[in-house]
Amino acid sequence: MIDAQPALTGTQKVAVVLMSMEHQRATEVMKQFTEAEAADIAAEMVQLRRVDPDVTETTVLEFHELTVKGNRAGRGGHAYAIGLLEASFGAEKAAGVMVKVASSMAGKAFEFLDATEPLQILTLLDGELPQTIALVLAHLRPGHASAVLGGLDTDLRAEVAQRIAGMGTTTPEAVRVVTETLKARVGAVSSTRDSVETVGGIQPLVEIINRADVATERALLEALDARDPALAEDVRSRMLTFADIVKLENRDVQQVLRGIDAAVLAIALKGSTDGVVTTIRTNLSERNREILDDEVKALAPVRVSQVEEARATIVRAIRDLEAQGSITVQRAEEDDYVV
Repeated sequence: MIDAQPALTGTQKVAVVLMSMEHQRATEVMKQFTEAEAADIAAEMVQLRRVDPDVTETTVLEFHELTVKGNRAGRGGHAYAIGLLEASFGAEKAAGVMVKVASSMAGKAFEFLDATEPLQILTLLDGELPQTIALVLAHLRPGHASAVLGGLDTDLRAEVAQRIAGMGTTTPEAVRVVTETLKARVGAVSSTRDSVETVGGIQPLVEIINRADVATERALLEALDARDPALAEDVRSRMLTFADIVKLENRDVQQVLRGIDAAVLAIALKGSTDGVVTTIRTNLSERNREILDDEVKALAPVRVSQVEEARATIVRAIRDLEAQGSITVQRAEEDDYVV
Protein backbone atom coordinates (compact mmCIF):
# COMPACT_ATOMS: atom_id res chain seq x y z
CA MET A 1 0.00 0.00 0.00
CA ILE A 2 1.02 3.61 -0.40
CA ASP A 3 0.72 6.39 2.12
CA ALA A 4 -1.08 9.66 1.62
CA GLN A 5 2.32 11.36 1.88
CA PRO A 6 4.07 12.20 -0.33
CA ALA A 7 1.26 13.44 -2.56
CA LEU A 8 0.44 11.35 -5.61
CA THR A 9 1.52 12.59 -9.00
CA GLY A 10 -1.10 13.37 -11.63
CA THR A 11 -0.44 10.09 -13.44
CA GLN A 12 -0.72 8.14 -10.20
CA LYS A 13 -4.06 9.80 -9.45
CA VAL A 14 -5.37 8.82 -12.89
CA ALA A 15 -4.23 5.27 -12.24
CA VAL A 16 -5.99 5.19 -8.85
CA VAL A 17 -9.23 6.51 -10.33
CA LEU A 18 -9.19 3.95 -13.16
CA MET A 19 -8.38 1.17 -10.70
CA SER A 20 -11.46 2.18 -8.71
CA MET A 21 -13.82 2.07 -11.68
CA GLU A 22 -15.74 -0.85 -13.05
CA HIS A 23 -13.65 -2.52 -15.74
CA GLN A 24 -15.88 -1.56 -18.67
CA ARG A 25 -16.05 2.07 -17.63
CA ALA A 26 -12.30 2.21 -17.05
CA THR A 27 -11.81 0.75 -20.53
CA GLU A 28 -13.82 3.57 -22.11
CA VAL A 29 -11.78 6.16 -20.24
CA MET A 30 -8.47 4.50 -21.15
CA LYS A 31 -9.38 4.67 -24.84
CA GLN A 32 -9.28 8.46 -24.61
CA PHE A 33 -5.54 8.46 -23.88
CA THR A 34 -2.74 8.13 -26.39
CA GLU A 35 -0.65 4.96 -26.29
CA ALA A 36 2.21 6.87 -24.63
CA GLU A 37 -0.11 8.20 -21.94
CA ALA A 38 -1.65 4.75 -21.47
CA ALA A 39 1.84 3.29 -21.03
CA ASP A 40 2.62 5.78 -18.26
CA ILE A 41 -0.68 5.06 -16.53
CA ALA A 42 -0.20 1.29 -16.86
CA ALA A 43 3.28 1.59 -15.34
CA GLU A 44 1.78 3.29 -12.29
CA MET A 45 -0.92 0.63 -12.02
CA VAL A 46 1.72 -2.10 -12.02
CA GLN A 47 3.64 -0.38 -9.25
CA LEU A 48 0.69 0.74 -7.10
CA ARG A 49 -0.83 -2.76 -6.91
CA ARG A 50 -3.35 -2.22 -4.07
CA VAL A 51 -3.99 1.27 -2.74
CA ASP A 52 -5.01 2.33 0.76
CA PRO A 53 -8.80 2.92 0.80
CA ASP A 54 -8.36 6.42 2.29
CA VAL A 55 -6.00 7.40 -0.52
CA THR A 56 -8.43 6.02 -3.08
CA GLU A 57 -11.36 7.91 -1.57
CA THR A 58 -9.46 11.19 -1.41
CA THR A 59 -8.27 10.84 -5.01
CA VAL A 60 -11.67 9.89 -6.39
CA LEU A 61 -13.32 12.82 -4.61
CA GLU A 62 -10.70 15.17 -6.03
CA PHE A 63 -11.51 14.06 -9.54
CA HIS A 64 -15.26 14.33 -8.92
CA GLU A 65 -15.64 11.35 -11.25
CA LEU A 66 -17.19 8.76 -8.99
CA THR A 67 -19.49 8.60 -6.02
CA VAL A 68 -17.51 7.01 -3.23
CA LYS A 69 -19.44 4.69 -0.95
CA GLY A 70 -17.68 3.09 2.00
CA ASN A 71 -14.18 1.77 1.76
CA ARG A 72 -12.99 1.07 -1.73
CA ALA A 73 -9.81 -0.87 -2.43
CA GLY A 74 -7.98 0.06 -5.62
CA ARG A 75 -7.01 -2.91 -7.76
CA GLY A 76 -3.66 -2.84 -9.47
CA GLY A 77 -0.74 -4.97 -10.50
CA HIS A 78 0.54 -6.37 -13.79
CA ALA A 79 -2.52 -8.53 -14.53
CA TYR A 80 -4.99 -5.70 -13.99
CA ALA A 81 -2.97 -3.26 -16.10
CA ILE A 82 -2.62 -5.59 -19.08
CA GLY A 83 -6.28 -6.63 -18.82
CA LEU A 84 -7.41 -3.02 -19.02
CA LEU A 85 -5.05 -2.29 -21.91
CA GLU A 86 -6.27 -5.33 -23.86
CA ALA A 87 -9.87 -4.25 -23.43
CA SER A 88 -8.98 -0.70 -24.48
CA PHE A 89 -6.60 -1.26 -27.39
CA GLY A 90 -6.79 -4.97 -28.26
CA ALA A 91 -4.35 -7.73 -27.38
CA GLU A 92 -1.67 -6.85 -29.97
CA LYS A 93 -1.43 -3.16 -29.07
CA ALA A 94 -1.66 -3.97 -25.37
CA ALA A 95 1.37 -6.23 -25.68
CA GLY A 96 3.29 -3.42 -27.37
CA VAL A 97 2.32 -0.93 -24.68
CA MET A 98 3.39 -3.35 -21.94
CA VAL A 99 6.76 -3.79 -23.66
CA LYS A 100 7.17 -0.01 -23.41
CA VAL A 101 6.10 -0.16 -19.77
CA ALA A 102 8.68 -2.85 -19.01
CA SER A 103 11.36 -0.88 -20.84
CA SER A 104 10.58 2.34 -18.96
CA MET A 105 10.58 0.54 -15.61
CA ALA A 106 13.76 -1.44 -16.25
CA GLY A 107 16.70 0.38 -14.72
CA LYS A 108 14.67 2.72 -12.50
CA ALA A 109 15.76 0.87 -9.40
CA PHE A 110 19.39 1.67 -10.18
CA GLU A 111 18.96 5.11 -11.74
CA PHE A 112 20.74 6.63 -8.71
CA LEU A 113 23.93 5.19 -10.24
CA ASP A 114 23.52 7.06 -13.54
CA ALA A 115 25.68 9.97 -12.39
CA THR A 116 28.20 7.75 -10.59
CA GLU A 117 31.62 7.26 -12.18
CA PRO A 118 32.42 3.69 -13.33
CA LEU A 119 35.37 3.50 -10.92
CA GLN A 120 33.08 4.39 -8.01
CA ILE A 121 30.59 1.71 -9.10
CA LEU A 122 33.44 -0.79 -9.22
CA THR A 123 34.29 0.15 -5.65
CA LEU A 124 30.65 -0.25 -4.60
CA LEU A 125 30.52 -3.70 -6.21
CA ASP A 126 33.86 -4.87 -4.83
CA GLY A 127 33.42 -8.26 -3.16
CA GLU A 128 29.89 -8.81 -4.51
CA LEU A 129 28.89 -12.11 -6.10
CA PRO A 130 28.96 -12.31 -9.93
CA GLN A 131 25.16 -12.62 -10.07
CA THR A 132 24.79 -9.41 -8.05
CA ILE A 133 27.17 -7.51 -10.31
CA ALA A 134 25.31 -8.88 -13.35
CA LEU A 135 22.00 -7.68 -11.91
CA VAL A 136 23.34 -4.16 -11.50
CA LEU A 137 25.01 -3.99 -14.93
CA ALA A 138 21.88 -5.28 -16.66
CA HIS A 139 20.02 -2.25 -15.31
CA LEU A 140 22.61 0.39 -16.22
CA ARG A 141 22.79 2.20 -19.54
CA PRO A 142 24.83 -0.01 -21.93
CA GLY A 143 27.63 2.53 -22.27
CA HIS A 144 27.88 2.93 -18.51
CA ALA A 145 27.71 -0.81 -17.93
CA SER A 146 30.41 -1.38 -20.53
CA ALA A 147 32.85 0.87 -18.70
CA VAL A 148 32.20 -0.97 -15.42
CA LEU A 149 32.49 -4.38 -17.08
CA GLY A 150 35.83 -3.38 -18.59
CA GLY A 151 37.18 -2.60 -15.12
CA LEU A 152 36.56 -6.08 -13.72
CA ASP A 153 39.24 -8.77 -13.55
CA THR A 154 39.27 -11.00 -16.63
CA ASP A 155 37.81 -14.11 -14.97
CA LEU A 156 35.15 -12.19 -13.08
CA ARG A 157 34.29 -10.22 -16.21
CA ALA A 158 33.61 -13.42 -18.14
CA GLU A 159 31.47 -14.88 -15.36
CA VAL A 160 29.46 -11.67 -15.04
CA ALA A 161 28.92 -11.61 -18.81
CA GLN A 162 27.70 -15.20 -18.64
CA ARG A 163 25.30 -14.28 -15.82
CA ILE A 164 23.89 -11.33 -17.77
CA ALA A 165 23.29 -13.54 -20.81
CA GLY A 166 21.44 -16.11 -18.72
CA MET A 167 19.41 -13.65 -16.70
CA GLY A 168 15.64 -13.49 -17.03
CA THR A 169 13.23 -11.65 -14.76
CA THR A 170 14.27 -10.89 -11.20
CA THR A 171 11.96 -10.64 -8.21
CA PRO A 172 11.27 -7.17 -6.81
CA GLU A 173 12.56 -8.36 -3.42
CA ALA A 174 15.95 -9.32 -4.88
CA VAL A 175 16.22 -5.95 -6.60
CA ARG A 176 15.22 -4.17 -3.41
CA VAL A 177 17.92 -5.92 -1.35
CA VAL A 178 20.66 -5.03 -3.83
CA THR A 179 19.58 -1.41 -4.31
CA GLU A 180 19.17 -0.78 -0.60
CA THR A 181 22.63 -2.21 0.05
CA LEU A 182 24.22 -0.01 -2.62
CA LYS A 183 22.26 3.06 -1.54
CA ALA A 184 23.42 2.56 2.03
CA ARG A 185 27.00 2.54 0.76
CA VAL A 186 26.64 5.79 -1.13
CA GLY A 187 24.50 7.42 1.53
CA ALA A 188 21.38 7.55 -0.65
CA VAL A 189 18.07 8.02 1.12
CA SER A 190 15.53 7.35 -1.61
CA SER A 191 13.56 4.12 -1.39
CA THR A 192 13.04 1.40 -3.98
CA ARG A 193 9.62 1.02 -5.52
CA ASP A 194 7.79 -2.26 -5.18
CA SER A 195 7.57 -3.44 -8.76
CA VAL A 196 10.61 -3.56 -11.00
CA GLU A 197 11.02 -5.75 -14.03
CA THR A 198 14.58 -6.78 -14.74
CA VAL A 199 15.41 -7.87 -18.24
CA GLY A 200 18.64 -9.72 -18.89
CA GLY A 201 19.67 -12.09 -21.63
CA ILE A 202 22.13 -12.21 -24.48
CA GLN A 203 21.02 -9.02 -26.24
CA PRO A 204 21.75 -6.70 -23.27
CA LEU A 205 25.17 -8.35 -23.03
CA VAL A 206 25.75 -7.76 -26.75
CA GLU A 207 24.82 -4.08 -26.35
CA ILE A 208 27.26 -3.72 -23.46
CA ILE A 209 30.09 -5.38 -25.41
CA ASN A 210 29.34 -3.29 -28.51
CA ARG A 211 30.15 -0.19 -26.46
CA ALA A 212 33.34 -1.57 -24.93
CA ASP A 213 36.82 -0.77 -26.21
CA VAL A 214 38.48 -3.22 -28.56
CA ALA A 215 40.78 -4.74 -25.94
CA THR A 216 37.91 -5.41 -23.53
CA GLU A 217 35.76 -6.88 -26.32
CA ARG A 218 38.52 -9.23 -27.46
CA ALA A 219 39.45 -10.34 -23.93
CA LEU A 220 35.81 -10.92 -22.96
CA LEU A 221 35.01 -12.98 -26.05
CA GLU A 222 38.16 -15.07 -25.58
CA ALA A 223 37.19 -15.71 -21.97
CA LEU A 224 33.66 -16.66 -23.01
CA ASP A 225 35.14 -19.02 -25.61
CA ALA A 226 36.91 -20.84 -22.80
CA ARG A 227 33.90 -20.94 -20.47
CA ASP A 228 30.99 -21.39 -22.87
CA PRO A 229 31.85 -21.68 -26.59
CA ALA A 230 28.18 -21.82 -27.65
CA LEU A 231 27.39 -18.59 -25.79
CA ALA A 232 30.46 -16.89 -27.26
CA GLU A 233 29.38 -17.88 -30.77
CA ASP A 234 25.83 -16.66 -30.14
CA VAL A 235 27.15 -13.32 -28.89
CA ARG A 236 29.43 -12.94 -31.93
CA SER A 237 26.57 -13.72 -34.31
CA ARG A 238 24.49 -10.90 -32.82
CA MET A 239 27.20 -8.30 -32.52
CA LEU A 240 27.22 -5.38 -34.89
CA THR A 241 30.41 -5.15 -36.95
CA PHE A 242 31.94 -2.49 -39.15
CA ALA A 243 31.07 -4.59 -42.22
CA ASP A 244 27.36 -4.35 -41.26
CA ILE A 245 27.37 -0.77 -42.55
CA VAL A 246 26.50 -2.26 -45.96
CA LYS A 247 23.14 -3.36 -44.49
CA LEU A 248 22.07 0.22 -43.78
CA GLU A 249 19.88 2.34 -46.01
CA ASN A 250 21.85 5.06 -47.81
CA ARG A 251 20.24 7.83 -45.76
CA ASP A 252 21.24 6.01 -42.57
CA VAL A 253 24.84 5.57 -43.73
CA GLN A 254 24.93 9.31 -44.42
CA GLN A 255 23.78 10.04 -40.87
CA VAL A 256 26.50 7.82 -39.43
CA LEU A 257 29.26 9.34 -41.56
CA ARG A 258 28.33 12.92 -40.62
CA GLY A 259 29.82 12.40 -37.17
CA ILE A 260 33.00 10.57 -38.23
CA ASP A 261 36.32 12.35 -38.80
CA ALA A 262 37.86 11.65 -42.21
CA ALA A 263 41.13 10.52 -40.60
CA VAL A 264 39.28 7.91 -38.51
CA LEU A 265 37.33 6.77 -41.57
CA ALA A 266 40.52 6.40 -43.61
CA ILE A 267 42.04 4.10 -40.97
CA ALA A 268 38.81 2.09 -40.67
CA LEU A 269 38.81 1.44 -44.42
CA LYS A 270 42.25 -0.18 -44.31
CA GLY A 271 41.77 -3.75 -45.55
CA SER A 272 37.99 -3.38 -45.91
CA THR A 273 36.02 -5.23 -48.57
CA ASP A 274 35.06 -3.55 -51.83
CA GLY A 275 31.43 -3.54 -50.70
CA VAL A 276 32.20 -1.56 -47.55
CA VAL A 277 34.42 0.90 -49.43
CA THR A 278 31.76 1.42 -52.11
CA THR A 279 28.99 1.92 -49.53
CA ILE A 280 30.97 4.58 -47.69
CA ARG A 281 32.26 6.44 -50.75
CA THR A 282 28.81 6.43 -52.37
CA ASN A 283 27.31 8.13 -49.33
CA LEU A 284 29.85 10.93 -49.05
CA SER A 285 29.52 14.26 -50.79
CA GLU A 286 32.02 14.93 -53.57
CA ARG A 287 33.98 17.29 -51.32
CA ASN A 288 34.12 14.81 -48.42
CA ARG A 289 35.10 12.05 -50.83
CA GLU A 290 38.08 14.14 -51.92
CA ILE A 291 39.04 14.77 -48.28
CA LEU A 292 38.83 11.03 -47.56
CA ASP A 293 40.96 10.21 -50.61
CA ASP A 294 43.60 12.68 -49.42
CA GLU A 295 43.60 11.06 -45.97
CA VAL A 296 43.93 7.58 -47.48
CA LYS A 297 46.86 8.67 -49.68
CA ALA A 298 48.65 10.32 -46.76
CA LEU A 299 48.08 7.39 -44.43
CA ALA A 300 51.21 5.65 -43.24
CA PRO A 301 51.18 1.97 -42.24
CA VAL A 302 48.97 1.51 -39.17
CA ARG A 303 48.70 -1.19 -36.54
CA VAL A 304 45.85 -3.67 -36.64
CA SER A 305 44.75 -2.38 -33.23
CA GLN A 306 44.40 1.14 -34.68
CA VAL A 307 42.19 -0.17 -37.48
CA GLU A 308 40.05 -2.09 -34.99
CA GLU A 309 39.65 0.97 -32.76
CA ALA A 310 38.67 3.18 -35.73
CA ARG A 311 36.08 0.63 -36.81
CA ALA A 312 34.81 0.36 -33.24
CA THR A 313 34.29 4.13 -33.21
CA ILE A 314 32.02 3.84 -36.25
CA VAL A 315 30.21 0.83 -34.78
CA ARG A 316 29.50 2.80 -31.60
CA ALA A 317 28.14 5.66 -33.71
CA ILE A 318 25.80 3.22 -35.49
CA ARG A 319 24.63 1.73 -32.19
CA ASP A 320 24.02 5.15 -30.65
CA LEU A 321 21.95 6.33 -33.61
CA GLU A 322 20.00 3.07 -33.59
CA ALA A 323 19.31 3.45 -29.85
CA GLN A 324 18.00 6.97 -30.51
CA GLY A 325 15.70 5.61 -33.19
CA SER A 326 17.43 7.74 -35.85
CA ILE A 327 18.44 4.78 -38.02
CA THR A 328 17.39 1.14 -38.50
CA VAL A 329 19.86 -1.74 -38.59
CA GLN A 330 18.68 -4.79 -40.53
CA ARG A 331 19.89 -7.92 -38.76
CA ALA A 332 20.14 -11.37 -40.23
CA GLU A 333 17.39 -12.85 -38.06
CA GLU A 334 14.89 -10.13 -38.94
CA ASP A 335 12.36 -10.65 -41.70
CA ASP A 336 12.73 -8.78 -44.95
CA TYR A 337 10.10 -6.31 -46.02
CA VAL A 338 7.37 -7.49 -48.41
CA VAL A 339 6.71 -5.05 -51.23
